[in-house]
Amino acid sequence: MIGVIDYKMGNLGSVMNALKFIGCEARLYDSPDGLEDCDAVIFPGQGAFRDCMKNCERYGFVPTLKDWLAGGRPFLGVCMGLQLLFEDSEESPGTAGLGVFPGRVKRFPGGTGMKVPQMGWNTVRQQQVESPLFQGIADESWFYFVHSFYIPFDGQEWAAGLTDFGLTYTSTLSRDNILACQFHPEKSQSVGVQLLRNFVDWSQQRVE
Repeated sequence: MIGVIDYKMGNLGSVMNALKFIGCEARLYDSPDGLEDCDAVIFPGQGAFRDCMKNCERYGFVPTLKDWLAGGRPFLGVCMGLQLLFEDSEESPGTAGLGVFPGRVKRFPGGTGMKVPQMGWNTVRQQQVESPLFQGIADESWFYFVHSFYIPFDGQEWAAGLTDFGLTYTSTLSRDNILACQFHPEKSQSVGVQLLRNFVDWSQQRVE
């Protein structure tokens, strides 16, 4: 069973539909109750950093998420589910993230030909070809992005995939049990479906 966290930020229908399409048993959780019985967790979301963190706190997910991540259990963050793993964001000064990864989420500076938010298709340059997310996916495949803030790339080992949008930033990360992507796999057609399938298969292997 894959638990999909519903903290009332973003439309989760496309995520659930994509999981159903690949034959994965999944359930939405709007509270932490019962989440510990799942094999893996998907943490999606969209919206402002502060609002997302406040909703995670309001619905009681923060302690559960921190325990899950520290406990080595399979996790996939999507879009805001990636950004909230960091310490804080320029979008919401004074609001702490989950702090699982060091660093601040920054806003794209924009500029000539760089309309912010980045909205549409872009490529991912694989840094960790062995990452479970990339199995069966060609390097520099196209994924669908919608975001104004990004994770700076400073040579971190956990930066599994990079994307260029006026600068080079981390669009996919992989460290131990924690996987995350800035793009929306559920909106990225066949490569996105493959990425979700990879996560599900990898999760099952880790819990067997």
